[in-house]
Amino acid sequence: MAIELEDKYGAHNYHPLPVVLAKGEGVFMWDVEGKRYFDFLSAYSAVNQGHCHPKIIKALIDQAQTLELTSRAFYNNVLGVYEKFITGYFGYQRVLPMNTGAEGDETALKLTRKWAYKVKGVPENQAKIICCENNFHGRTISIISMSTDPQARDDFGPFTPGFIIIPYNDLSALEKALQDPTVAGFLVEPIQGEAGVFVPDEGYLKKAYDLCKANNVLFIADEVQTGIARTGKLLACDWEGFKPDVLILGKALSGGVYPISAVLADDHIMMVIHPGEHGSTFGGNPVAGRVAIAALEVVRDEKLAENAQKMGELFRSEIMKINSPFIELVRGKGLLNAIVIRPHKGKSAWDVCLKMRDNGLLAKPTHDHIIRFAPPLVINEAQVLEAVGIIARSIKELE
Repeated sequence: MAIELEDKYGAHNYHPLPVVLAKGEGVFMWDVEGKRYFDFLSAYSAVNQGHCHPKIIKALIDQAQTLELTSRAFYNNVLGVYEKFITGYFGYQRVLPMNTGAEGDETALKLTRKWAYKVKGVPENQAKIICCENNFHGRTISIISMSTDPQARDDFGPFTPGFIIIPYNDLSALEKALQDPTVAGFLVEPIQGEAGVFVPDEGYLKKAYDLCKANNVLFIADEVQTGIARTGKLLACDWEGFKPDVLILGKALSGGVYPISAVLADDHIMMVIHPGEHGSTFGGNPVAGRVAIAALEVVRDEKLAENAQKMGELFRSEIMKINSPFIELVRGKGLLNAIVIRPHKGKSAWDVCLKMRDNGLLAKPTHDHIIRFAPPLVINEAQVLEAVGIIARSIKELE
């Protein structure tokens, strides 16, 4: 019934795996018939802290019963507390709170352009932002203007100008693009998630950051999916020991219970934005503030980055033991991993996901031939081994 209702009354802008979910707890979800599944998507890394984490849910309920929304027309007694907490947590002087990852990216684009005109001295309306092929930063008009995915772009033009698109993981291409004096920023995913968990060469991000510094260009890290402990450190950029000029966060900033995103930067960047120039009715609302504080405390107190690193290594080592003509490549970092599927006997990545569903594990293909595996970061060793057993059995049953 649920599938039929969505099909009849909802826009057909998604193609879900055919399973109807009704409950979640920790690393598991249950369907309407009570069957249990491992969640190996985590709502695209929004549920890093596990489903229905009691501390986060309590923060949500307590604040929602007290004061839910004031808008930014007035001060409230939560926002400043949240802003102090998150800036200290990530080491920035300022935060601009928003709701969704796409809004976070749009905010960073506006901030970077304003900085270009007010600080760098780029002539008005000439600022450019470098981005990478196969990126995924959201689905707004401006963001798809920098996409190279035909499915994201076809029939949605005209597009927003001001973007230079270069190959990902290509320092020489970046160096060449940075020669343009009107370039204001370089927007990049530390690992390209939607592209299939494409991990760049070691050192790429830090060298890219250094090139940006040398050319007075802002390094903008989209850590909406890779941030908040997913890759085995608090931020994926932490693997190479540098702090982005502009940091975009979302998804797990709420533990999956509320739409929350944030853009962080220091004073010399953030303070170019003045009253009336950017905002959001819901951004920075009291519920969001309390939920985000609780979600980040869970990541810290339960040492989820350390667990993601340890369990990720175990997962990849066990997956690599599966000898199958379906498996072309295994790649990832922390608990953001992917298997590149080689079609075999007419079966594809979609068929593998259907078989895994039958056997009690949920994941979803990206780009038809890649399966992303990203369980909640609270997963333990026994659960990883059980899940890998399901993946192996599912693949073998299709051979």
